Amino acid sequence: MRTPITSDFGRRAALGLGAGAVVAALFPAAAFALTDAAARALIERTVADVNRAIASGKTGAALYADFERIFATYADVPVIARSALGVAARAASSAQMAAFTTAFRGYLARKYGKRFREFIGTRFEVQGARAVSSFYEVKSIAYMSGQAPFEVLWQVSDKSGKDKFFNLIIEGVNMLASERTEIGAMLDRRRGSLDALIADLKTAG
Repeated sequence: MRTPITSDFGRRAALGLGAGAVVAALFPAAAFALTDAAARALIERTVADVNRAIASGKTGAALYADFERIFATYADVPVIARSALGVAARAASSAQMAAFTTAFRGYLARKYGKRFREFIGTRFEVQGARAVSSFYEVKSIAYMSGQAPFEVLWQVSDKSGKDKFFNLIIEGVNMLASERTEIGAMLDRRRGSLDALIADLKTAG
């Protein structure tokens, strides 16, 4: 039986941090240039690449490299990284933020690469997109053999100048909120040392 993905991604983060508050801080309300069709097309390409990665038979570093490429191509990693770092991002230098963002991208690739390996044989179906405040939310359904289908939501914006997803919600668990909680706890354990966190993120995940 599949381990509930909610436990892996941190159920308490989803309950403790509202998705709306995090997103509103990142993307103030503005007129749309992005369209529902463009948002859906982005996620269809993302899902196709995810499906290819998990069906490739690759494991370990080779699989994680594929997922890091997927994040680099389709995700707004600088926005996700800044959100995850929270208030500590304000005191970080440009060099530290660049190093953190690179290390965080690798961490995400390893972490989510492991999770998505559970989805071998799964069919992801993109069902539609809707405008939510200043971004679009694209709904997909994951169909697993012998399991009930479950919902995966992708939040998409073009505020960085390109269409990118900046949040992922799997079975109700919010990636931005979860990572902000986990990175905050990791930083606390290192007594607030961002440099120590960056070094450790290079192998974490």
